[in-house]
Amino acid sequence: MSTAAIHAGWRADDAHGAVVPPVYATSAYAHESHASLRDLFARRCDGFAYSRSGNPTTAVLERRITALEGGIGAIAVASGQAATTIALLALLEPGSHLVASSLLYGGTTEFLDDTLADLGVTTTVVDPADLTALAAAITEDTRAVLVESIANPGAQLVDLPAIAEIAHARDVPVVVDSTLASPALYRPGEHGADLVVHSATKYLSGHGTTIAGLIVDTGRFDPRRCPARWTRLTTRNRRFGVTFADDYERGCSGLLAYARAKYVTDLGATLPAASAQQILVGIETLDLRMRAHSTTAADLAARLHGADGVERVSHPTIPGRPDAPLARRDFPRGTSGVFSLELAGGEAAAAAFCDALELWTLAVNVGDARSLVCHPGTTTHSHLTEAQRLACGVTPGTVRLSVGLEDVEDLWEDLRRGLAAVAALPAADEAAPVP
Repeated sequence: MSTAAIHAGWRADDAHGAVVPPVYATSAYAHESHASLRDLFARRCDGFAYSRSGNPTTAVLERRITALEGGIGAIAVASGQAATTIALLALLEPGSHLVASSLLYGGTTEFLDDTLADLGVTTTVVDPADLTALAAAITEDTRAVLVESIANPGAQLVDLPAIAEIAHARDVPVVVDSTLASPALYRPGEHGADLVVHSATKYLSGHGTTIAGLIVDTGRFDPRRCPARWTRLTTRNRRFGVTFADDYERGCSGLLAYARAKYVTDLGATLPAASAQQILVGIETLDLRMRAHSTTAADLAARLHGADGVERVSHPTIPGRPDAPLARRDFPRGTSGVFSLELAGGEAAAAAFCDALELWTLAVNVGDARSLVCHPGTTTHSHLTEAQRLACGVTPGTVRLSVGLEDVEDLWEDLRRGLAAVAALPAADEAAPVP
């Protein structure tokens, strides 16, 4: 993993021998002949014409994440939200159906409930741990199952091999958002996933500097196995004059070729070359960082468990967690740096806790080198219904922690400061007005 994170997808073979992939800051690319540019647009050859659909720097990032995930191809896009959107749009169409985990990030749930519903797609939400309910939710119109490998904010894990077995028995691909795990901790393709999406903004970047998203085809999905279901891929495309499924004959992803040609280009969800290079630099230290994030997070979760004022800690290593066997089986290198705790006293306690912290930064990102804290109920999950929030473990007293790379004792001392602020709050009966 460490070697691939540094070397995959690039050799110092440009005109100047650059060791680090350079930023190709250009919107268009010169061609020596009319025939060359014509053949590129006709998909008779590979290359670059206009950076809205591809760029040499971005291509290095795509090759690198493909290697890290063990896939057959990837697309880099402008954000993690764009990655989820484009991956699903490539699989779904008006009238089709999606089965989605109840443990999805708030922004993803909003997209499914609102924008995707506007496009005529219906969604059935299930607890991913309830395999019976998941199997019952799949219909003849189902075109994808969507889960997160590690849920945000409660760090719940999914039994992906079991989910994939159920979905694949009905010829339904499985899409896994693996943002919190990253390929350093977990490779969904090895456990049955067909597509993997990342908000590269998070751990792949690692430093809170860059917005980016990635879609990886693991090579498990082949529309030719059920051509009547995937006619947009298995029949000749009127607009582009090709049959995208033919790419599978060459070991390439027809699904990604279709997604790039249609959705990346039409929606303009292009990742700038400079952003791609920043993600590449971040990936070089991914393996080292993920070990540190995971170790420190598990340490802090253990200290918070049973602490005064803490009603519950949601981390896979906490005694009694039903997904603890999955952590041992599938995540031997750790379960990342994001988890949540529930404070007695609801939102007032959460506010006092967050406001008292001095080292932890109050911000809604995760996966940064610096430790971050937020209150999901009034931020990342605030636009969900109460039932949706409760289904993914978000209560008024829930606080999300994204553990950075600082010293564990410094982080713990600051968390103790937050807990002291909660303890100093007046009791509920004391705070109530006198009638």
